[in-house]
Amino acid sequence: MYRITVLVSGGGTNLQAIMDAIADGRITDTEIACVISNNRDAYALTRAYDAGIPACVVSRADHPHRDEYDAALTRAVVDTGADLVVLAGFLVKIPPAMIREFKNRIINIHPSLIPSFCGVGFYGLKVHEAALARGVRLTGATVHVVDEDTDTGPILLQKAVEIQPGDTPEVLQRRVMEQAEWKLLPQAIDMLAHGRIEISDEGQVTFL
Repeated sequence: MYRITVLVSGGGTNLQAIMDAIADGRITDTEIACVISNNRDAYALTRAYDAGIPACVVSRADHPHRDEYDAALTRAVVDTGADLVVLAGFLVKIPPAMIREFKNRIINIHPSLIPSFCGVGFYGLKVHEAALARGVRLTGATVHVVDEDTDTGPILLQKAVEIQPGDTPEVLQRRVMEQAEWKLLPQAIDMLAHGRIEISDEGQVTFL
């Protein structure tokens, strides 16, 4: 059984999409080993508890020094025995030690078509606000491998979403979630679980 550990900070809509995809067979031979949050109040934790999925919190409040926090977070993830680490709205920079430990085995879902509207400061509604301010006609979502920079790792999957007249950031965010994020992330997990995506040490992505 392929084991994934999901890292979350907020409501957990992408976590729910993963849980639903496992339940309805769009992700097979895969289980969520653990849900880890940096935020004790994250509703994603409630989703995990209600589903009987192990969950824990690794909070900066308990580890005031960044190096201590990074070590605690890395240790917590390693202890889950994960084959794949999935960032599902996790608003913490991943420690370099964890990236080395899970080389090419950490993925993230970003709510834009990378390289547009990505990098430091682009998260949540800020991404959609920027897309609307720029006047683009298409946005979307990207699943990518996590490396030591922000949103710069190899791209695995992308899906475009049209921007409609009158869209607000909130309306656009919901459409991107429904039409792209909640489809792409389960698809990527299932492909990785069954060896249908290969990522070389140099970051070359091959679909098998």
